[in-house]
Amino acid sequence: MVVDPAGRILAVNPAAERLLGLASAVVRGKDAHELLHRDAGGGTPPRERCPLLRALTERTAARGEGDRYLRGDGRLVTISWSASPLTDGGSFQGVAVLFTDVTGDHGTRRERAAYTSALEDLNERLTLVAEITDVLGQTLETDEALARLGRLLVPRVADWAAVDFRSGSGQVHRVAVTGPVGRYVALEGMRERLPDPGEGDHSPLVHVLNGGDPLLLDGVETASPSPGSPLAAVHGDFLRAVGATSAITVPLGSRRQITGALTLVRTDPAHPFDSGDLDVVSDIGRRVGLVIDNARRFGRQRAVAEAMQRNLLAPLPQPGRLRLAARYQPAPAGSQVGGDWYDAFELKDGTLALVIGDVVGHDLTAAAGMAQLHGILRSMAWDHTGPPGSVVDRLDDAMPAITTVPMATLVLARIEGHPQTGPWTLRWTSAGHPPPLLLTPGGHAQYLEAGQGLVLGAQLGTDVSRPNATRSLPPGSTLLLYTDGLIELPGSDLDTGLGRLRRHALALADAPLDTLCDQLLARMPPGTTDDVALLVLRLPADDQLVAGEAWYGSEAGR
Repeated sequence: MVVDPAGRILAVNPAAERLLGLASAVVRGKDAHELLHRDAGGGTPPRERCPLLRALTERTAARGEGDRYLRGDGRLVTISWSASPLTDGGSFQGVAVLFTDVTGDHGTRRERAAYTSALEDLNERLTLVAEITDVLGQTLETDEALARLGRLLVPRVADWAAVDFRSGSGQVHRVAVTGPVGRYVALEGMRERLPDPGEGDHSPLVHVLNGGDPLLLDGVETASPSPGSPLAAVHGDFLRAVGATSAITVPLGSRRQITGALTLVRTDPAHPFDSGDLDVVSDIGRRVGLVIDNARRFGRQRAVAEAMQRNLLAPLPQPGRLRLAARYQPAPAGSQVGGDWYDAFELKDGTLALVIGDVVGHDLTAAAGMAQLHGILRSMAWDHTGPPGSVVDRLDDAMPAITTVPMATLVLARIEGHPQTGPWTLRWTSAGHPPPLLLTPGGHAQYLEAGQGLVLGAQLGTDVSRPNATRSLPPGSTLLLYTDGLIELPGSDLDTGLGRLRRHALALADAPLDTLCDQLLARMPPGTTDDVALLVLRLPADDQLVAGEAWYGSEAGR
């Protein structure tokens, strides 16, 4: 359509005639605004509100979306239009208007908007599933996994979330309930034997735990009584207690291995769960079941390894006036038990032997390897009177043939001297292990870095003897043997860990041995993923030696 500067129609093309239902002869010379432009009610809007007339006045381009034009048959059509100025030799002649009917596009737009909304909703749900999988995969502790799950689901997906576990004996334990303000322990802890299939079928919890499909319940079903087993009644009471208007119950794990059930509750009747929610929560249940199953399996394995490790750590001797203390600390929650160990025992000639070691690995295999080395080293050292290095050489030769240990570090030391009066000498060798720390009276601390050799398992086929080192131990000194879990932290270098241990040990040098051990472990910064073994020897001070000599030389002493 061509419109002159006064707003009169100069021409329309055949497509405009068809769209408007008006012949070119009828519209030519008519005022475009008065003839065509209408508001939502069918009336003619004021001229000052007409964007086309404004474009004519300002002699500029313009466009409109959703304007209404009146057809010749009285119907309104919704159009999208654009106007461009027409000039002739610099003289403004009017505007050319291009327009199209978009009346039929509204349905398409609604469909497109609905489709876009569905895609956004799907993306949000997939993001939730991925986030839950990622967050839960970062822990192997069941309680921590459940706490994280509750924080992810409430209030993002539901108002309440409940998790039930089933045991091998058929008992069911409600292990976690999360509500609008967090964990709600008052609703946890039920224990009921799972009924046989067919019993309590009206309960979604019993249905799912017995291998049934995930269930979506509306307000009527969540408010109704739950006949059948006591377990069904308990679950029904829970739904009513939290004011459920819509609920989903899905199995944790696969149909072949059901670990438990997850129940999500909404309390707003205006926002019930739908079938899309059921699909997403079912997927979450499968993934959570795998995580929980892995965590429970890991916990059982870790408990076995830790018990085995503790049982293999022999009681410490207390020869003469020498005093010993030791600690074994498993790796933090979520990490595996390793092969760290300590040992102290009297040799055939009365000499005290000290051992600290670490088998490579963090699992039952490492703990079993530790047990093998522990026993073999005791046997080889018991009647051996030579230097410690020769014992470790024999152990290194025998290790691949009679153990499953691929590699290990250790320090083997002998404390030579009379157990009552001294003087005492330390002889030791190290197979790639962190150096012993010696605290001496006067506030001195020194790492004993001599006697270092290769780790066990690294010098097969060589004839090179391991080095030995010797150091006199003054009265009142304290010797610390430890594994690398005490000094190594992810993201921190070894020198930093050694410096930290030295400072803490000096600060605790005069403390009782048990206090020294406990405080050294307590002062470790968080972040370690390794287990720790610690063995501490303390010699009597000069004044204690004098008293000891007097007692030892007396008739009572003899």
